[in-house]
Amino acid sequence: MLDSLLAVNDAINEIVWGPPFLVLLVGTGIYLTFRLNFFQFTHFKLSWKQSFGRYFSKEAEEEGGVLSSFQAISSAMAATLGVGNIAGVSTALSLGGPGAIFWMWVSALFGMATKFAEAQLGIKYREEHGEDDFTGGVMYYIQNGMGGKWKWLAVLYAFFAGIAAFGIGNMVQSNTLAHAAEDGFAIPTWVTGVVVVFFVGLVIIGGVKRIGKVAEKLVPLMAIFYFVGGGLIIILNIGAVPAVFADIFSSAFTGSAAVGGFAGATVRMAVRFGVARGVFSNEAGLGAASIIHAQARNKPTRQGMWGIWEVIIDTLVVGTITALVVLLTGALETGETGAVLASEGFTMGLPGPGGYIINISIIVFAFTTMLTWSFYGEESWRYIFGKKIVMPYRFVFLGLLFVGAIGALEPIWLLADTLNGLMAAPNLIALIVLAGVIVKEKDDYMDELTRSA
Repeated sequence: MLDSLLAVNDAINEIVWGPPFLVLLVGTGIYLTFRLNFFQFTHFKLSWKQSFGRYFSKEAEEEGGVLSSFQAISSAMAATLGVGNIAGVSTALSLGGPGAIFWMWVSALFGMATKFAEAQLGIKYREEHGEDDFTGGVMYYIQNGMGGKWKWLAVLYAFFAGIAAFGIGNMVQSNTLAHAAEDGFAIPTWVTGVVVVFFVGLVIIGGVKRIGKVAEKLVPLMAIFYFVGGGLIIILNIGAVPAVFADIFSSAFTGSAAVGGFAGATVRMAVRFGVARGVFSNEAGLGAASIIHAQARNKPTRQGMWGIWEVIIDTLVVGTITALVVLLTGALETGETGAVLASEGFTMGLPGPGGYIINISIIVFAFTTMLTWSFYGEESWRYIFGKKIVMPYRFVFLGLLFVGAIGALEPIWLLADTLNGLMAAPNLIALIVLAGVIVKEKDDYMDELTRSA
C-alpha cells in the first residue's frame, strides 16, 4: 500500500517539479518583475528604508493589524529560515552540483517580485473579524480579489496548505530537530519529542501574537549565529572563494564532473534542483508567507517591501553561506546529501565547534519553522471549516510533532515536496490574474510618497 502511494506521489512530483512548472514558477517572477518595472532593483534603497529603515527609526505603525511589521517579517522568516537553508541548499548541491547555486540565485532575484506581491496582496485583501482577529493570505486574495467564482481555487489552496502544514511544517521539522539533538548531544528522540511538544505548545496555544513575540527575538539571533559561524569558515578559506564562484558560474552552463563521492550533474539537473531547492528555501511562489504578512500593522505595498528583504536574507545571504561552506571545505566530495552534507561542511571547516554550530542552528531553525507553519495550517483549515476548528487543530498539530520526532520520515519528506508544488499552482494563477492590482497598488503608494515628500 505504502509503495503504491509513493509511486503515485513520485509521478505527481515529476509533474509539479518538472520543467513546465519550474518555467511557470520562475516565469511568474519574471512577469511580475517586468510589470513592476524591475521594482526590486530600481527601488532597492527605498525598500530598505520602508522596511528595516522604519524599524530602526521606530516609526509608528498606525494601520490595523495584530503584529508589528517586524514581528510579521520575523514570523515569515521563522518559516523560511529553516531546514530549507541547510538541507535544501545542500540537496541542491549534491544533486545539481555547484551550478545549482547560480540558478538558486536567479530564482531568488525574480522571487523578490513574487514575495513582494504575496505580502502586498496579503494585507490588501485580508478580512477583519473583530479586534485583533484578522485573516488573510492566498485564499483571501483569490476570493476577494478574483471574485466568488474562484472560491473553489481558494479552497483548493487552503486544503493543500493545510495538509502541507502537517508535513513540511510539522513532522519533517520535528524529525530533523530530534535527529540533530541525538547526533549532537546524544538526546533520545522521544525525549526531544516531548520537549518539542511542550515548548511549541506554550507558544501556539497563545495564538499569533505569541508567535510574533517569540519570532522577533529568536529569528534575528539565530540568523546572526549562523552568519557568524559560516562567515568564519568563509574567512578562513577566503583565498579559495574566487575559484568557488568561478565554479558556480561555469557549472551553471556546462554541468559538473564527478569528483570524489559527488556523482556529477548536468545543466538540466543544475537548473531543476537550483530552482526547486531555492523555492523550498525562500517559499517565493508558494504564497504561505502571505498568511502571516496579512497580520501586520502596515500598508500593503510597504509590507511588500519587507517581502523583498525576506528573500534577500533567506536565500542570497543565509542560503549562500551554506553553499560556500560546503564548497570551500570540499564537503561535496564526500557524497553526502541534505543536512548531513551541511554538517560535514561545518565540521570540516571548524573542527570541534562546527558540529555544534550546525546542530544548534538546525534545532532553532526547525523550532521556529514549526511555530509559523502551525499558524499557516491553522488559517488554512479555518478558511475551510471556520473558527471552531482552530483549537482542535492545534492539539492535532502538537500530537503529530511527537510522531515526527520518533518516526522514520522519508515518505513524509517526499509528500511534503509534492505538496509544496501543489500549493504554488493556485497562488501563481492568482498572482498572474491580479498583476494589474499589484502594479496599481504599488503606483498609488509611490504617488503617496511623492506627495508627502
